[in-house]
Amino acid sequence: MGKHSAIEWTDHTFNPWWGCIKVSPACTNCYAEAWSKRVGLDLWSENSPRRFFSDKHWNEPLGWDRSAAKEGIRRRVFCSSMADVFEDRKDLTLWRERLWSLIKQTSNLDWLLLTKRPENISAMVPWNNHWPTNVWLGTTVENQVLAQQRIVELIKHPAMVKFLSCEPLLGPLDLSKLLAEIDWVIVGGESGRKARPLNPEWVVSLRDQVTSHAVAFFFKQWGEFRPTGKQMERVGKKVAGKIIEGKTWQQLPSIR
Repeated sequence: MGKHSAIEWTDHTFNPWWGCIKVSPACTNCYAEAWSKRVGLDLWSENSPRRFFSDKHWNEPLGWDRSAAKEGIRRRVFCSSMADVFEDRKDLTLWRERLWSLIKQTSNLDWLLLTKRPENISAMVPWNNHWPTNVWLGTTVENQVLAQQRIVELIKHPAMVKFLSCEPLLGPLDLSKLLAEIDWVIVGGESGRKARPLNPEWVVSLRDQVTSHAVAFFFKQWGEFRPTGKQMERVGKKVAGKIIEGKTWQQLPSIR
């Protein structure tokens, strides 16, 4: 599970568990919840159980690490696509500790920890001010209010790479005063039957802000809607594509 991920900005995905609670507007049409229901699991509420996995699952990143070492190429691992590593539940504590140990054992992998709960990070990581060099830390910022709140929490931590996921982007963002300690910004529209359109003006403005600060910019997709003049036309994710003003933007951060 998770090898050769379909997510364009990572090589692998790894989930220490499945399940979460919705905490902000980006969660409204959660693809992970929809996927879990599709396979008959109810994991998306405070009282729902979380789905945990066997040793076989947990050993997979060890194999990815050996392959990366043999190839001499670092690989990126997105953790978690079906959960939030920093969800505050007692039944997750031991599994989080197992994740920290796994990260330590896989020095040829860069672990991308993306959260909507950056305020919980300090109490849950064991690293204090000495973070492993193979941890990249990110937070989701879908609108201006949450950008102001979450980025302040994110930049408290000395991760090797700090990144933002503006996906789904639900409004205009002014990050001009918040980019000084950010290394990478990922932007994308929403997909699925209930997808909300992505305004091209938001995307162009954000691209210009990010690139003017010499921060890497990665545009993942328009989502279900494609810009056609001043209108947005629903054509499906594949047709809508990922081109902004005639160009594809898929930059990756430089390691400091």
